[in-house]
Amino acid sequence: MENTVEQSSPLRITPTVRALSSALRGKRENVSESSRENGDRLFPDPEKLWFKESSAKNLRNRDFLSPTTMLNTLYADGQVPSAVMSRVLSLRGSGVLPVAGGEVMGEGLRVRVDRAAAFRSVLAGGATEYLKPSSQKQGCVVLNCPALHPKPDTLTPETLTLGQLRTVLLADHMGALLRRQGFAVSYCPTLPENSNIITFLRSLGIDWPAAEANWTNEEREEKIQAALESSTYRQRETERGRRTSGGGKKMEEDETEGALRVNLKRAFQEEGLLGYDPSLGTCTVHRDSVSHLAQLDLATSDCMVPMATVLHVTSCQDEFRQQQIAVLWRASGATHTQRHLVCGPVKTPGSQLTAAQYLQLRRGQMKEASEMKYGDQVEGQTWDDIIRVMTSATVRFELLSTVHTSPVTLDVQKEGGVSTKGPRGGVFVMYNCARLHTLFDSYERGVEKGLYPEIPEGSQLDFSALKEEGEWLLLFNYLIPFSELLDQSGQALDCEGGGARVNIKTEQICKFLVSLSKDFSSYYNRVHVLGEPLPHLFNQMFCRLYLLRALRELYHSALDTLNLPPIRQL
Repeated sequence: MENTVEQSSPLRITPTVRALSSALRGKRENVSESSRENGDRLFPDPEKLWFKESSAKNLRNRDFLSPTTMLNTLYADGQVPSAVMSRVLSLRGSGVLPVAGGEVMGEGLRVRVDRAAAFRSVLAGGATEYLKPSSQKQGCVVLNCPALHPKPDTLTPETLTLGQLRTVLLADHMGALLRRQGFAVSYCPTLPENSNIITFLRSLGIDWPAAEANWTNEEREEKIQAALESSTYRQRETERGRRTSGGGKKMEEDETEGALRVNLKRAFQEEGLLGYDPSLGTCTVHRDSVSHLAQLDLATSDCMVPMATVLHVTSCQDEFRQQQIAVLWRASGATHTQRHLVCGPVKTPGSQLTAAQYLQLRRGQMKEASEMKYGDQVEGQTWDDIIRVMTSATVRFELLSTVHTSPVTLDVQKEGGVSTKGPRGGVFVMYNCARLHTLFDSYERGVEKGLYPEIPEGSQLDFSALKEEGEWLLLFNYLIPFSELLDQSGQALDCEGGGARVNIKTEQICKFLVSLSKDFSSYYNRVHVLGEPLPHLFNQMFCRLYLLRALRELYHSALDTLNLPPIRQL
């Protein structure tokens, strides 16, 4: 008999693991004596008691596993008492996946989910709740991209490095993720409207804030300058002789008489700022530094909360300079929380390219690959838009699929090209998203011709027809966990302590989409979704369409965090 699933909240992996852990631990009446003698093994971490399976091989016989090592920690000889097994098999709770059965085998206690009930719970009423964060947060986040600040001249695409482009794309991605979680997000700095750099960013789908070319921020600059001049951390003339060099690593020094200098080391020590470079010394305040601080002041002025979180997204080469700017802002009286998201370098063996040259190379390769596959039809505005989006997808996946602290190595040889086939990142993801749109276009044409009826309400379908292993893998590894994946960036910002740096798993959306595309492609190539128009086959076809419709929306939701519109036909 099929389990009923509590409808109070969507099914989630984390609540299920916690419920399984609670059921397994119980009151621990039968904890082994060896465990009692070893305090650190008596109460194993609940998060480690169970593992969610993800490989197709393991999902054939289990969905969750409590390894034998954990069972031996909890129970004498690893023997699970019948009362405990009963608790596991009767698992219930808000967001908890329904359990169909479980057994102790050589590898441990394995549990299978009632898959038909899970399919019905997720798909029958629409998968909307699985496509957004599990909870909404409040607060204001300013994403500051030091690479875009004038130093002292306005940046152009020809002077933007690949490492700097990586930080801009990362800031753009983080902003989309944080907005989805409920944060009010703004970007810094404001750039001149119609400037080459704004045009370049928009060609990549980046909607960066811009102001009229004659706009100035002089009033705020004067305010910042005055605040620094009256700061308690300003270095007076009498202190100059006692000033140390700060370990030889310092901001540009200006020995001109009367120059404004601020003791950054004393500032971060007395303000209790953790994780800052101990070699921060005394710096001379230059005009570009004041302009940078005035831009930060502007970006935080619209925050509806007293304390904003400012996330400085910077390259490893510029990290020290940005720490100086951050402490200088604190010395001016700013009290906002500041964190630093630091990116590793971008390497191009055998070549040196600017961001503009890199984008031009990838656009040309994308156009050439499209012409080779589709021939003369690659012309006109529609194809121009497709090539622009596919180029943006290629660039974003190349620069964002790696852990942000690690280096990225790009193949920028002209003969390397980009492929419209094969699991190679952005193009592969966009291609598979387009396949889903093509599938539903084919179904709609079948309906118009009278081959298929309209899709019925989910309550009328028997989801036990979804028996193909690829179907469960798509639901269990992608649709159900996606909501919790979206939660992670905001959770990382909430973490207290840890110093100036923050590490966020910014690569996960890209990796998620590539993995999803591999598994979807494998399933789609193996299973004929739109079968013969025979009534006895319609239930299974409709169940599959429900699943793939949810997958299509999942693609849209994930691509939206990368500011990539879906390609609907290729």
